[in-house]
Amino acid sequence: MQLRNKQDFWSGVMFIILGLAFAWKATSYSMGTAARMGPGYFPYWLGVIMAGLGAIVLLNSLRKKAEKTEIAKFDFKILAIICVSVLAFAVMLRPLGLLLSIMAVVLISSTAGHDHNWKTTIINAVCLTVMCWAAFVKGLKLVFPIWPAFLGMN
Repeated sequence: MQLRNKQDFWSGVMFIILGLAFAWKATSYSMGTAARMGPGYFPYWLGVIMAGLGAIVLLNSLRKKAEKTEIAKFDFKILAIICVSVLAFAVMLRPLGLLLSIMAVVLISSTAGHDHNWKTTIINAVCLTVMCWAAFVKGLKLVFPIWPAFLGMN
């Protein structure tokens, strides 16, 4: 067998490792049965399924019909931008509220893209902000500060 699709191979390896790690950690919780699931039941089977799908992806990367691909050089700048955007969200959520924090995380993280376009980014930020507000605040009734604290509108 020859490794033809390196992206799928390493994705498969990652999913197998993560799946097995989740399944192993879930065994420290009570499993229960299918009829009366314990707290470890769902994460265990989710990890097993993830590892199984990773094995399928890995094996498909070794087939003769697999598309031949190489792995591009890892870009640490992009990783840093994404990490900074997530940290910025965590720091800004309480003082600036959910709406401005989501807008900021989308605006910051979009600069990591190679084909960055401000018009598309702003449309994306507005749509994601409205969807997050609808899903988390209205749908799930989670308590988040919506507006900046200094406005006193929460």
